[in-house]
This record gives sequence, C-alpha cells and structure tokens, in this order.
Amino acid sequence: MAIALRYAARSDVGLGRSSNQDSGYAGPHLLVVADGMGGHAGGDVASSLAVGELSVLDGESHGSDDAAQHLHEALEAANEQLRRRVEEEPELAGMGTTVTAVLRAGSRLVLAHIGDSRGYLLREGRLTQLTKDHSYVQSLIDDGRISAEEAERHPQRSVIMRVLTGRSDDDADVSVREARPGDRYLLCSDGLSGVVSHDTLAETLGAGLDPDATCERLVELALRGGGPDNISCVVADVVELGGGPPPSTTPQVVGAAAFHRPRRSSAAGTPAARAAALRSAPEESGDDAEDDHPGSSPLGERERRRRRRRWIAGPVLLVLLLVAGGWGGWRWSQQQYFVGVDAERVAVYRGLTQDIGPLRMSHVLERSDVAVADLPTTYADEVQARMTASSLAGARSTVEHLREIAEACRAAAAPTTPAPSAPTPSTAPAPAAPAGTTAAPVAATTSGPASTPASSPTPTPTVTPEDCGGVG
Repeated sequence: MAIALRYAARSDVGLGRSSNQDSGYAGPHLLVVADGMGGHAGGDVASSLAVGELSVLDGESHGSDDAAQHLHEALEAANEQLRRRVEEEPELAGMGTTVTAVLRAGSRLVLAHIGDSRGYLLREGRLTQLTKDHSYVQSLIDDGRISAEEAERHPQRSVIMRVLTGRSDDDADVSVREARPGDRYLLCSDGLSGVVSHDTLAETLGAGLDPDATCERLVELALRGGGPDNISCVVADVVELGGGPPPSTTPQVVGAAAFHRPRRSSAAGTPAARAAALRSAPEESGDDAEDDHPGSSPLGERERRRRRRRWIAGPVLLVLLLVAGGWGGWRWSQQQYFVGVDAERVAVYRGLTQDIGPLRMSHVLERSDVAVADLPTTYADEVQARMTASSLAGARSTVEHLREIAEACRAAAAPTTPAPSAPTPSTAPAPAAPAGTTAAPVAATTSGPASTPASSPTPTPTVTPEDCGGVG
C-alpha cells in the first residue's frame, strides 16, 4: 500500500511579540517546526538555519532503513551551522532553536525532537502526544514533584533544558513509527500547545476540516487565548495513493524561514530547492541584490546616508532592548523565593531555583538555625532539591514547618530517663472510732489547689527515630 501526505503550514507572530522567531516547513516527505530563541540576538536566524538544513531531506534519495540516520545527520549538520554562524557573527551568541521534524520514508515516519515544540498523532479519534518536552517543569513532573496541572502555571515553565545551540551535546530524540491512512499529525510550537488545551486540540483536529482550514483554526484559537508567543503549526494527513483526496506536492515555508535565504545549494532539483527559490525571489530585488551587483542599480547619496543611519540605529536599538529585557527579567527573578540549603542549614533564597550556566540566578536572603542533618531523609532531599514558594511569607512558613519537624526528630531520638519515684508519705493509723459509732470516710487529698484539666501542649509532627534517619 503506497501512502503520501496531504499537508498545510501556518505561522503567526502572535499578540505578544514584535517579530517571528518560529520557522515551519511542510513538503511531500518532510514536516518541520522550529522555535528559535535568543530574541533579537538571532532566534529567527537559528530556526531558519535549522529548517534550511533539514529541507534537503525532502526528496526521494533515502530509503526506509536509513531514514533515521539521515535525519540524525541533518540535525547534526544544522547544529554545526549554528556553531559556525556564531563564530562568524559573535553578536548571535546565545541563539538556539527547538526542532520537531517528521521524515517520511515509504510507509514509515521518523520523528526527531529536541526542545519543547511538540508532535501529536490523531488516530481513530484519539489524540496522543508523541514528544516529551525537554523543559525544567517536565523534569519536575517526571520526578513527581509537581503535577501536569501545576506545570501549566509554574513560573519557570518556559525554561528549556535542551535545544540546538551549536554545542556537541545537543542531541535530539529520534524514533520510528508506522504510518496508517487516516492518521493526522500535528507539529507545533509552544505558542499553540501552551495556550490551547489538549482536549481543544483533539476536537479541532478531529472536526473533519482539511489541513489548511485546520491550521487556520488552530492559529485563531491561540490568538483568542491571548497569543502571548509566536504561533506555528503543521498539519499533515496520511492518505493512500489512488484513493480519497490527492496528496500535496508543493512545499510550504512559513515564519522566519520564509524571509531568510538558506546558504545551501546542495538541494538543487528537489522540492526544497524550488521552495527556497520561491522564498528567495522577493529578496533578490532588495538591498542584498544591490550589494551583490553594485553596478546594476546605483544608489544616490541620500539613499546611502539613509542606509548608514539604519545600520547605526540597529545595534543601538538592539543594545537598548537587551538592557531593558535583562532588567525586566532580573526584576521578575527578585520576586521569586524558594527554600534550600546554605552551610548545611535551611535557608530562604531569593531568585530562581535553576541557574543558567555559570550565572547564579539566586542568593541567600535568610539563613535559619535549622540543620539539614536534623530533618528526616525525605524532607532533607526536598530541601536539597529546592522547595519553591509563592512568596517570602510562604518560604518563611515552610522554614518554620521544617523547624517543627527537626525538633520532633531530636525529641524522638533523645534517650528517655525514667523519672525518680516520689517517696511514699508515712501515715499514722487512724484512731479507732468509739464503740457504737460508724467511722466517717476519710477524703483523699493532694497537695496544692484543687485539680483542673491541664492545657494541651502545641502539637508537633509525630515522628520516630526511624523516620529521622541518623538524627540523634
């Protein structure tokens, strides 16, 4: 049974961004979504480079047995392109991109993924997420420290642990699966999956619209949800050749990749090359074409001055934006708190729980007298892993709770000494009652005032020496 793809791609800048850092590609054999990062430092460049490098795979040259290796090698080549580009233009240092790609080889599909862009499969009405985010909050979910619902509101949900940046350890997850006619695949950036719920995605993908109308609807839903980020999606249906709707044949390039010409020519003659030629044509008549052929269109002195001013204003604006963004990020980080360890004591930190490379994102605000060694192993591990708090008051409350647990541990581990028995008071025999009378009962008395119920002490956590590990 021969199969093919019927696809569509869309990308929108969103309502909360001034430029589009996403890139998307959809062709007869290849689907890609890449979400660039680095802002004005080159997120759009990174995603465009990745799509341009991967687009050479959109041809017939690979078989089903070696498609996974071809995709892996293309990702390595894209990563090397990023490294070289940063060497050539140091101002692009810090740029990176996610990549989620599907390569069709016969009746099999190879899925590659790095970052937090996602891949989904709708099969027989059920939507399944095929990828796992390489993000900080996903690691917390995997460790059982937070739930999926808490992850949606976590302040560090945008922190990504693994993307293509040009480093040698930027490895993607690669898997192979069988394609079935009727399957529908969705690749998207977090500008869609972070705004539109799983159930709504399933409902929209299963509504019976063609890929083009489905993409339009998905982007519309993300914009209705606020559109805080760039929104990109590729929808592809697996169809059987010779039956049903015809497959797509013309590649589609969207987002930043549609405005950046790839520095490659090895894809000549492939659908990707034709797509590259289409997206390059408008730019050939612009300033770049004039730079390549200075004699073909002389510039007047006024135009030269205008261009010089633009080149000067660009870096100045970039510096101002970076400073403003850095200041805003720092101010936000100073409103975050967590409980951790400092000098073997429980301490309140201000800042982010996750450092960024060599840059420390937190500092000790208050160090308590609670020793981590006095805590049960479970609590000690949580403190070592850093316990997030919603406010300074919440962090202090956590410290006080840990103090009570430590005190209970010390009390449970302390040896008990029996109290000395009180001497029995000597009593003289009561005189005998006169004959013919009945002795009156003697009331039992205690020293001190009449007894009243004692007030209960403040409850402390109930622990045993076993709970407290080696404390004591």
